[in-house]
Amino acid sequence: MTSRGVDHRPETDYPLPQSGSMGRIMNTLERAKQGLPEGISRGEARRRRRRRPARRVVRAFLVLILLAAMAGAGGFLYFAETVAALEAPPEPKADAIVVLTGGYQRIDRAIELLKKGAGGRLLISGVNPATSGNQLRKLTQSSSALFECCVDMGYEAVDTIGNANETARWIRDNQFRRVLVVTNNYHMPRSLLELKAADPETDFIAYPVVNTDLKNGNWLRQPGILKAMLSEYLKYCLAHVRAFAGARSWSGLRADMTGS
Repeated sequence: MTSRGVDHRPETDYPLPQSGSMGRIMNTLERAKQGLPEGISRGEARRRRRRRPARRVVRAFLVLILLAAMAGAGGFLYFAETVAALEAPPEPKADAIVVLTGGYQRIDRAIELLKKGAGGRLLISGVNPATSGNQLRKLTQSSSALFECCVDMGYEAVDTIGNANETARWIRDNQFRRVLVVTNNYHMPRSLLELKAADPETDFIAYPVVNTDLKNGNWLRQPGILKAMLSEYLKYCLAHVRAFAGARSWSGLRADMTGS
């Protein structure tokens, strides 16, 4: 029996945690508040927190490198497809023809176009100063009359930028409006880019000379061709950057190199 309002149930013993256990519990609670994992000191936690920003920067940098590599590879494949798709017009017609030196096959093709009446005058741009017009005439098996009346030798250009500036001067001097451009197919995109930068008013018509068939994937297994394509792609990208930035300090002309 129990009296009203009085609890006569026997008391139950609740074991109190030992002092060591209580310390561990409090330490665990404190770590939970601070976000510290078990077994990590506060000093170590601070060091880890200091390392986190550096790790984020490294990860971001690696991601950027990966994205840049993917973009570069995609751009190169697009460039290669663009070059492979270039075709010479079947019946080209222009006021004049310019051929950018770099191989006698280009010059031969330009001479053939001149003989067929594709243009009224020809500029051979970037000729080595040691090479005479008579030597080129003999190499291309052309007549003296053709060279004397219709072929101009350009000795000033030392690179593609120089080709563009030399050609632009020649066009202004002769007041041409439509010019046929003869060069290798892989060199054509950069040549047109530089020509347009030097002379935006002239209508340039591409006449690519194809030395290697790029329409199949065999060239990817030929180190020489692959190296040439990669080199030209990098130069093409740099030309785009230079055109975007408006940097035209280098003329590519021999006179500017010698200061004369």
